[in-house]
Amino acid sequence: MEASAAIFLDKDGTLIPDIPYNVVPERITLNEHVAESLYELQKKFKLIVVSNQAGVAKGLFEMEDLQGVQNKMISLFQEYQVKIDGFYFCPHYPSGTIERYAKVCNCRKPKPGMLLEAAIAHNIDLSQSWMIGDILNDVQAGKSVGCKAILIDNGNETEWDLQSSEHRVPDYIAADFGAATAFINRFESGFHPHSDIEVNKNLF
Repeated sequence: MEASAAIFLDKDGTLIPDIPYNVVPERITLNEHVAESLYELQKKFKLIVVSNQAGVAKGLFEMEDLQGVQNKMISLFQEYQVKIDGFYFCPHYPSGTIERYAKVCNCRKPKPGMLLEAAIAHNIDLSQSWMIGDILNDVQAGKSVGCKAILIDNGNETEWDLQSSEHRVPDYIAADFGAATAFINRFESGFHPHSDIEVNKNLF
């Protein structure tokens, strides 16, 4: 079976508003342009959510609480005929208070473990896939496994650490999810920027 391309999606700040450690389904809404963008993207890509959830390791909520979050997101997307193909959550945090989750792992972004697990489970060609997130750890997770990566510059990235890894430079910086999707569509239709990356150079 031929491998598929995918869009890997950060959750908090990218798909939904970033309400710290929120697992209350009633507080979950979709960010602007997300639903209509994913409706178009799903025609060419599998859609995979990959999300760090350190609140589990910190004892702020249980791993089971994330099922309610997932169910609410599925319900919201169904209203727009969008199907998410997979959800992956990392519950770990090295200095957490819950012993079984308080560890260094390979799944907490910027590590790529969630993407690699999804690639095996869903037969994904990482070289043809994209990562969309709102901090550079998302970018690094995607680019370290051969994906192209877009940073949504919504203010959540505050450190702009580009020196610690060559994989932290995004292929594009977008103002919102709609702009990210427009760039992917341009790229997939054959438009490629003059250099390997097309970013706001004044940010670096």
